Amino acid sequence: MAKVMVGMSGGVDSAVSAYVLKKEGHDVVGVNCRFYDEDKAAVPQDVLDAKNVADKVGIPFTTYELYDGFESKVISPFIASYLRGETPNPCIECNRHLKFGKMLEKAIDEGFDYIATGHYARIDFDEASGRYLLKKGADESKDQSYVLYPLTQHQLRHTLFPLGDMTKDMARTLAEEMSFVNARKHDSQDICFIPDGDYASFIEGRLDYTLPKGNFIDTEGNILGEHQGIIHYTVGQRKGLGIALGKPAFVQSKSAEDNTVVLGSNEELFKHELTARDINLIAYDKLTQPLRCKARIRYNAKEQWATVTQTDENHLHIIFDEPQRAISKGQAVVLYDGDIVIGGGTIE
Repeated sequence: MAKVMVGMSGGVDSAVSAYVLKKEGHDVVGVNCRFYDEDKAAVPQDVLDAKNVADKVGIPFTTYELYDGFESKVISPFIASYLRGETPNPCIECNRHLKFGKMLEKAIDEGFDYIATGHYARIDFDEASGRYLLKKGADESKDQSYVLYPLTQHQLRHTLFPLGDMTKDMARTLAEEMSFVNARKHDSQDICFIPDGDYASFIEGRLDYTLPKGNFIDTEGNILGEHQGIIHYTVGQRKGLGIALGKPAFVQSKSAEDNTVVLGSNEELFKHELTARDINLIAYDKLTQPLRCKARIRYNAKEQWATVTQTDENHLHIIFDEPQRAISKGQAVVLYDGDIVIGGGTIE
């Protein structure tokens, strides 16, 4: 029997995780970690839902206000990335620094053996290499291994994913059998600190100024028109450009240096290679020779065959067998060997 701190967000997945661990005989405590909340005085419905489930499961429940670090580790890098012309994934940074960072530190300080979350992923220990491995969840349609690639050996050693072998339908069925208040609650799709999805307004509100307009240019540098600020566009975007060229135009890239947005054809979006920085390898300590594996360049993308070379301690160079559409700076590239996560990094 282990002592486990379960992060309970108020959703069905973390609720079922707490139930499963309690049923397995572990000493379970439910915790709602509030990393970001503009109205710190209010008690959100999610906290009430989590408390309701904890009472039904029969486990203690508490809340932790871990606001320190969210601004510096998630929001500020998110804004800085957009200003560099990138398209960041703040949920990955939240996992890296807060959910599996500050929450795990808190758990260990208080004598817990593990933290647990409702992620659809699996952790195994490989005797041959002596390393903990991160694997895809059994339900590939819900697999969340992509956003967990930054996890370190220390974090994996002290983490449990009770839903790793379940499907989403199985989790909901269990929740309904237990009459959990959140059994049919919809999954959250939004970035927690931008619930309306308007990234540009959020960024300009934080900066307290409107970003300057600039030039749309073609791939040869010819000026095509005026854009409304580089943070309003993403690589691969076609709609909402506000420019008519008489033919389909797609965002190819963005440059913070000269405040330009490059437009071109759909065919020009396809590239064979990328480099990635801030890498984290899980299955290996480092890559000593080129590796054949599959790579995913965004959360919902299909994995594609590639050859990966580690060029230094912090960088990977990846060459795809087939060109990939709309490779975006700031997004994560994650490497797979079957269902095993090799590691990943930030596309630069």
